[in-house]
Parts: sequence; structure tokens; C-alpha cells
Amino acid sequence: MGNEGWRGLFRNRLLPFPIAHVRKGADRSPAMGNLIKVLGKDLENCPHFFLDFESNTESRRLSSSREGLECSLPLVAKLKRFYEFSLRLENALRSLLEALTSPPYAPMQHLEREQALAKQFAEILHFTLSFDELKMTNPAIQNDFSYYRRTISRNRLNNQQLEAENEVNNEMANRMSLFYAEATPMLKTLSNATTKFVSENKTLPIEDTTDCLSTMACVCRVMLETPEYRCRFTNTDTMLFCMRVMVGVIILYDHVHPVGAFAKTSKIDMKGCIKVLKEQPSNSVEGLLNALRYTTRHLNDDSTSKQIRALLQ
Repeated sequence: MGNEGWRGLFRNRLLPFPIAHVRKGADRSPAMGNLIKVLGKDLENCPHFFLDFESNTESRRLSSSREGLECSLPLVAKLKRFYEFSLRLENALRSLLEALTSPPYAPMQHLEREQALAKQFAEILHFTLSFDELKMTNPAIQNDFSYYRRTISRNRLNNQQLEAENEVNNEMANRMSLFYAEATPMLKTLSNATTKFVSENKTLPIEDTTDCLSTMACVCRVMLETPEYRCRFTNTDTMLFCMRVMVGVIILYDHVHPVGAFAKTSKIDMKGCIKVLKEQPSNSVEGLLNALRYTTRHLNDDSTSKQIRALLQ
């Protein structure tokens, strides 16, 4: 890609700034424009993930079943909102992939022409990695939801109907339980959506999708490792945004490419990406390195070099 192409992508488009500033002219159609507005509003108004989760185990133990259930309701309501949001993200990602890979343009041309969509894709990946990192470090989440399910089931056996069931009924609780049982539920949702997109669009060359993902990974890596671009980052949140997007597209690439992201034939410079991550403070990247270790499909394949495996030890 030429220097002008790089400048076009780096010109404050993939850097995190208020979504309202996204160039409106990049929308492909009214439908896609509405999608960006809806997602943008959801992402901006989204609660601060699980930062305000506190385990109510002791208060529940000392209270009655009804009082304990009432303690859990605000948390269950939040879990429901995130679960429902994941369903919307799944549909949104497939729409974004369609817009960023459809003929007649090549993936790089799409990313340059559809910068608002590329920015939205980056925001989704940033949210996904942020959500899953916090979910993994908050065991109280599943404890509270398990308590809710047990209490609802016990009351149903006793022919008692509590208002709490109006918030999350048994069927919804079962679906949510499967979702939160995943170590990285949002990333699992996006991986499945990407895989489904590729399998359902058999007339679209798989390279169109993987090239889009590898190009975004390359953009993020160059931004992180090049002093000329890195000096534009005004705070650590921008660095973290770039790293999360890079790791997110690597994982999606690894799920849909036949030989994955770690093979020598991969279009992603995995060695360079991992080195960029390991140059950062460990407390800010350990979750991202763990995502590469445990949520990719091909890391342990024979085609993965010993050097790359050693970097992720």
C-alpha cells in the first residue's frame, strides 16, 4: 500500500474519538447509516461494563430468599442488557463485514472509502475485548446469576411466582447462562458471527474477509510500533484501543482462515504484533496476550513456529 493510503487511514480515523465525529458521508446506504447510529448510541451509553459489580454473597446468606433475590435483580438486569447487546453485535458485525468485503473493491479500498464503517468495526472490537477482560476478572457475575436461577427454580417448584421473573424468565435465563459460561462470551459471539458470514457467503472469496482483517491488524501494528504515529497518541487509552482492535482482528482471522494467523503463510505479522504487545506494561496487556493464547484456534498447530509459541509462553 502506498504512503498516501497509509496517511488516509491514519488521519484520525481509526483513533478513538467521539462517534458523533465520524464522517457521515462514508455511510453506504440509509440502512447502514442507521446501523451506525444505533450502535454508536449503544456503545456511548453502555454502562461501565462490570466495574460496579460487587458480590452480594454475604447479604444474600443473611437475608430471606425474597430479599436476596431483590439484591441480585439490578445485576441480573445488567447481565440481560449485555446479553441482548451481544445479539445485536452479532448481526451488526455480519452487516459490517458484508459492507467491507463486497465487490468490486478490494479490502484496502473499502477501508479507505468506508472509514466510518472501519471505525465502527474497531469500536465493536474494542468493546468486545474490554467486556471480556472484565468478565474474566469478576467471578461475582456468575455467582449472582447462579443465585438468581436457583431462587427462581425453587420458587417455581413451590408454585410461587415472583415479580423477578418478569425481568428474566426461565428460558431467557438458560440462554444467558450458556452465554456467560464462555470464558470470553463477546469474543465467542463475534468469532461465530465471522465464521457464519464466511460459510454463508460461498460466492465471496474467503480472502476478501481475511484480507480485511489482516489489513486492520497491520494498520494497528504499524501505528503502535512507529514513533511517527505513536507520538499522536494523547493518552494510554488510545494505545489500549489500538491493541484491543489488533488482537480482536487477529482472533477473528485465526477462526476463519484455513491455516490461521500463526502459519508462515499468514498475512499477519504475528511476531511483530506479539512483540508490540510485550513492549507494553504487563498489567495492561496480560488479558490480551491470554486472549491470543486461549481463544485462537491454530496456535498449537504444527505449522506454528516455535519462536511464536515461545513469545506467548
